[in-house]
Amino acid sequence: MTSSTPTRVWTPDGWRGDAAGERIVPGIANLHSHAFQRAMAGMAERQTNPADSFWTWRETMYRFAERFTPEALHAVATQLYVEMLEAGYTSVCEFHYLHHAPDGRAYADPAEMSRALIAAARDTGIRMTLLPVLYMTGGFDERPLSERQRRFGHTVDAYLRLLDALRAESDELLRVGCCLHSLRAVPPAPMREVLAALPADSRVHVHIAEQVAEVEDCLALRHARPVEWLLANAQVDQRWTLVHATHLNEAEVQGIAASGATVAVCTTTEANLGDGFFPLRDYLDAGGYWGVGSDSHISISPVEELRWLEYGQRLLTRRRNIAVGAGSASVGETLLQGVHASAERSTGHSAASLAGDTLMLDRDAPAFAGASDEDYVDRWLFSGNRNLVREVRVGGAQVVADGCHRDREAIAARYGRTLRALLAD
Repeated sequence: MTSSTPTRVWTPDGWRGDAAGERIVPGIANLHSHAFQRAMAGMAERQTNPADSFWTWRETMYRFAERFTPEALHAVATQLYVEMLEAGYTSVCEFHYLHHAPDGRAYADPAEMSRALIAAARDTGIRMTLLPVLYMTGGFDERPLSERQRRFGHTVDAYLRLLDALRAESDELLRVGCCLHSLRAVPPAPMREVLAALPADSRVHVHIAEQVAEVEDCLALRHARPVEWLLANAQVDQRWTLVHATHLNEAEVQGIAASGATVAVCTTTEANLGDGFFPLRDYLDAGGYWGVGSDSHISISPVEELRWLEYGQRLLTRRRNIAVGAGSASVGETLLQGVHASAERSTGHSAASLAGDTLMLDRDAPAFAGASDEDYVDRWLFSGNRNLVREVRVGGAQVVADGCHRDREAIAARYGRTLRALLAD
């Protein structure tokens, strides 16, 4: 697309521009990613226990994580980010806890694994918010990390030094934020110490209330539900992103919405792990901010995340067209408005920068035959499984043309070699 090509651009206020032009929509922010888990997608679908759950899946994930080197992480992340860009994700919040060598010792450069992710983002052209994770304990009872968790761990001082080192890498396409793995992994005193040391504009992400067992443990040991406890013990505001927040009561729904924080809903991963359903309609009614993430990457498609966010609500309520807003009766437009509204808050990238992240849809695809402004977004999100993204730009630079990333073949070949080596060990 050249600067003289006629365009029809979607904004939250409706379509603008040449009615016969190429259809342009905003790029999607992926608010939650564990890059290394892309390599194990589809490898945890055999029953190991009649009571298989998130907690048994986690043991499989830990065993897989032990195999990663910085070189392997770079190869897997690069492949992942190519797939994200081709699908329409133009930025990624990378929730990174694979810090050290498998025996728990820091690399000579303690930021080596983080730098592998930064290199992958720069190699592919995706916008990144890197979120190094603070992980200190194995549960709400503050027991030590297990052998399989030892490569995740930091002291507060070491963690703050890591953040300082990585902030020096920031540029137009890279922001560095803070990440508390979860309330069970970060005790109250270290949490307060880290939060007090952060720059005023730092983004803060945290896993919270993903599993019923987590809620029960928090109640037993902190005498409050996880979100309830967090809202009472931290200054939660628009800088915060609460990942999952699946199990909420009415007061917590209202509390998150009132705080201005964003919820990162990871629909396909939550379904894959048997987490439960986010209370979307109640949260929308409360005026809350939300976005989506691909998390464990069993699917890398913003279309699927958004579609199944709506479909889950339909299955729960046995009604249709649940996620609609005051400004539009279209489910698709309401969903697109939601992810657009939360992108700056969660990523830390300015709205002006994010405006250069765009998707050109394939207007010649059969799914768009006879499409009007009124149904274009709904057709994109609900009319099938063919990828309808033709071109992707990040910061105005083209990274995907004719549906393919500029370096797709070379990156896929390296990923194939890396995955075969990981599985052979």
